[in-house]
Amino acid sequence: MSEPSLDRPSRLRVAVVGAGTSGLAAAWRLRVRAPEIDLTVFEKSARVGGVIGTRKVDGFLCELSVDNFITTVPYGLDLCRELGFQDELQSTNSRYRRTFVVRNRRLFPLPDGFMTMAPTKLWPMLVTPLLTPWGKLRCGLELLLPRRKSEEEESLAAFATRRLGREAFDRIIEPLVGGIYGGDAAKLSLQATLPRFAEMEAKDRSLIWSMTKSMKKARKTKREEESGARYSFFITLKCGLQELPERLADRIGRERIALNRPVVRAERLSGGGWNVVDAQGRAERFDAVVFASDSGSAASALKESCPRVSELYGQTDHTGVAIVHLAYRNEQVKRPMEGMGFVVPTSEKNGVIAGSFSNYKYPSRAPEGTTLLRIFVGGARAPETVEKPEDELIRLVHTETAALLDIEGAPIFTDVARFPNSMPQYYLGRLAWRKELQTAVDAVPTLALAGNTLDGVGLPACIKSGYDAADSVLNSINVNNK
Repeated sequence: MSEPSLDRPSRLRVAVVGAGTSGLAAAWRLRVRAPEIDLTVFEKSARVGGVIGTRKVDGFLCELSVDNFITTVPYGLDLCRELGFQDELQSTNSRYRRTFVVRNRRLFPLPDGFMTMAPTKLWPMLVTPLLTPWGKLRCGLELLLPRRKSEEEESLAAFATRRLGREAFDRIIEPLVGGIYGGDAAKLSLQATLPRFAEMEAKDRSLIWSMTKSMKKARKTKREEESGARYSFFITLKCGLQELPERLADRIGRERIALNRPVVRAERLSGGGWNVVDAQGRAERFDAVVFASDSGSAASALKESCPRVSELYGQTDHTGVAIVHLAYRNEQVKRPMEGMGFVVPTSEKNGVIAGSFSNYKYPSRAPEGTTLLRIFVGGARAPETVEKPEDELIRLVHTETAALLDIEGAPIFTDVARFPNSMPQYYLGRLAWRKELQTAVDAVPTLALAGNTLDGVGLPACIKSGYDAADSVLNSINVNNK
């Protein structure tokens, strides 16, 4: 009798490349639905979590990238509950649920009821100082405009300007969208980023009418709820979001996660499996592989074995962002704003995209008697800002925020986190690209992709992406999902 082959283990083996949110979500799904599988997670850095990170220094809690997630998409909230974080979930502070918009280096409240690209209340739009009388009239004319007949993709800028006018776009919509995507609204695809607004126009003709109707329905639904925890639109973990990937790693099993082990090549085998090769040249055989690393690294690793997937996946443009935390004693801030944060139009030309008042938004993020600001800089409007020396970056951000809030003196605490080329840009042509990519991946059944390059940039979207990738490879190797 011949000896069993050492490179063909009896248990099915699956590799997940990348231990960010999507990769850990994929690994968790695999562990829950197919615990018999031999699972390995490859991660190029020294820790899990990808861009998610929390730094706690001298009583300040600094979220290095994302600081919360939405509750209207269930995946983030459900995963937190599944992992036992119920007592750590924290809603935004109801006292400060206001956003401000910068105009001529002054902060003005966002009109009450304005939701990303459309108002739900007319009176706040009529009295806002952000718009001229003509801008307000043009915005109101949206109620009378016909639907767009073309089904071609449209940019966020073209859509918003066509429906609500140039002034509303420049002064309100563009900074709101920029704060989410860090991109150029003239290039971003509406259908790929905010498809519900295209659907509103197609169904109800007017965005204002559609949003008003939706809000009435939402309020009625909320009144009819009888039990269960109530959360705001955004929630976070009191202990910091880094705890989410850490607990996921614990539940997956730390012994299954290979840190400091970047994957440089994935070779397809004639029997349908894969050789996964790391930077040291070590190769391991797997029956299926999920690439949840950044799209550039994945495209490079797949270049020889899956050239079409590699070519398409490497086509997405990215931009970068830096997040600067500045803290001041309360008495230094002469013009405090009772709100969660602010957004900055491109027309202000200062490199700042947006900012939030961290300990207003979520209490206990700074010692008593202090104010912690969290400022985003860079993006498509000022990519060079991300690479500035740390002292220069801090000086730039301090100068801008000091002017807005009338701050006296230097910050008592600073922190800088940089994420170059980390934000995928869903530009026009995105829908056709996504279909082409999916067709190419479907031709390689034991391969799946996951991550924010695909179908959404928020934490819940990344979790769903990981789940979908895990389900795909389980199906490809004929594992009966539980």
